[in-house]
Amino acid sequence: MMKNMVLLKLIIAMSTLVFSTMAVAEITVSETRVKSLNPVVSTFNSTNSLAALDCIKDDAITATELTKTRDNGPFSVKSKHVSRQSANGFGGGTIHYPTDAGSCGLLGGIAVVPGYVSYESSIKWWGPRLASWGFVVITINTSSIYDNPDSRAEQLSAALDHLLADETVGHIINPNRLGAIGWSMGGGGALRLATERSTVQAIIAQTPYHDTSYGAMNTPALFIACENDRIAPNKKYTNTFYQKADGPKMKVEINNGSHFCASHRFNEKLLSKPAIAWMQRYINGDTRFDKFLCGNENYKDDPRISAYDYEDCL
Repeated sequence: MMKNMVLLKLIIAMSTLVFSTMAVAEITVSETRVKSLNPVVSTFNSTNSLAALDCIKDDAITATELTKTRDNGPFSVKSKHVSRQSANGFGGGTIHYPTDAGSCGLLGGIAVVPGYVSYESSIKWWGPRLASWGFVVITINTSSIYDNPDSRAEQLSAALDHLLADETVGHIINPNRLGAIGWSMGGGGALRLATERSTVQAIIAQTPYHDTSYGAMNTPALFIACENDRIAPNKKYTNTFYQKADGPKMKVEINNGSHFCASHRFNEKLLSKPAIAWMQRYINGDTRFDKFLCGNENYKDDPRISAYDYEDCL
């Protein structure tokens, strides 16, 4: 068992090094316009939710708008650097927040963590994308790139605490409407956090990896799988975690995707719609996004999706 674990970590480390170089090259070539960016009981309360105040107009909630990229949502976005020195319990990162959502009441807060031997850059795209739809998001580096999934769960929680205490954004966040996203071992961390922090209303686990039991998990969870994942094979990891999840759940598998299919902004347009809709539905309680989820949307019709499943949602 120990030998297998060491071998897996070595494979992830080598793959990440090779892929990160390719990712930077591909993103540089493909992107021509870049905007600068300065067991659990639900505690959900619709008071001050976006749905209650209807500050996102109905005509903005379309497939076209949801599948845009970067900070192209209903709200303008700014960012704020969090230094490693000022971060308590995680390795620093970036806060992304909407600047013109004052009429929306208190907003949902989301923390995002990368995977093994990976950095904030691999998951940072979630920040401006979700912030432009009315969330306050912190994308983080871990204390060590070698931290295990349970440590990443603790760091996700610490990052959420940092958001709530931050002098710029803390006062605009509802502390009972939180979420978490993680890739690989970070996805395992998101699963663990969902069993331990009742104010986490929804998670997104992308190609999650966890090598021990994290307990019963009934928090609404969107699983992102990659069809050709050789590092954390779906049969052993994502599919097993999905089957074990007791609450509302949905799974999208990217056709021909490697373990890195949801990182570094690859497939951003494809994943934005289900991800934004999931967080709006289960963090904010906005039922207008139901049309993009579960039985209301057949993602399997998209040739970029190799498998689609859902249970107990909506």
